[in-house]
Amino acid sequence: MMIAALLLAWFLFSAQGAPKRPPARMHRVLFLGNSLTYTNELPLIVEALAKAAGDPLETSSVTFPNANLEDLWRDGAGLRELGKGGWTVVAMQQGPSSLPENRADMRLWAKRWAQRIRKVGARPALYMVWPDKSRLAYFDAVSESYRLAAADVRGMLFPAGEAWRAAWRRDPNAPLYGPDDFHPSAAGSYAAALSIYGMLFQRPLQGLPAKLTLRDGSVIDVPPALAALLQEAATEANRKFGKP
Repeated sequence: MMIAALLLAWFLFSAQGAPKRPPARMHRVLFLGNSLTYTNELPLIVEALAKAAGDPLETSSVTFPNANLEDLWRDGAGLRELGKGGWTVVAMQQGPSSLPENRADMRLWAKRWAQRIRKVGARPALYMVWPDKSRLAYFDAVSESYRLAAADVRGMLFPAGEAWRAAWRRDPNAPLYGPDDFHPSAAGSYAAALSIYGMLFQRPLQGLPAKLTLRDGSVIDVPPALAALLQEAATEANRKFGKP
């Protein structure tokens, strides 16, 4: 009788399948930033990761070269896009902002943006970047600037720069910089996108595809071993530094 009951339970479980994870909330994310956002089409990489995992995500972005948050405000295009509404999260990014005056500027304008962001029912977020290769000694200051700005606006923190550092602790030669030693390589953008996707959906990152076809038809193709390392690194960074 006991064996028969166990066999019946196994049969019923097999027929029904394993328990399904709860459906994710639909996210519509607006990215405000500069070339550290638009290089390699970072928002579309985040979209592609979500699609691969079966999570609903739409993105849009307002970016232009060398822009800080004040520039984006005064330009007006970001405010117009924000005003369309329907966003769940608005991710703000400027340069490394490690110097005191740049940190103060980012914190001031993040608070101004956050007021508008909350008026349309969205949550502000800070997308932490990284210093250029010649200024790696300032990495802690970059991380602190973005942490403070996120705390100021009671917002999310996407610790992409810390994902880079966690990757380099595993492999000091991980090729995250592009040719100019500041903008990201495809792998650098993939690492940042992993951090952002993980914070948005609170999903495991291990096992996500290393090769992604983006909505615009372009392809991001990271060597599988490097992709696995970056997934571990982004998981560590999100756990230690991320603010969901």
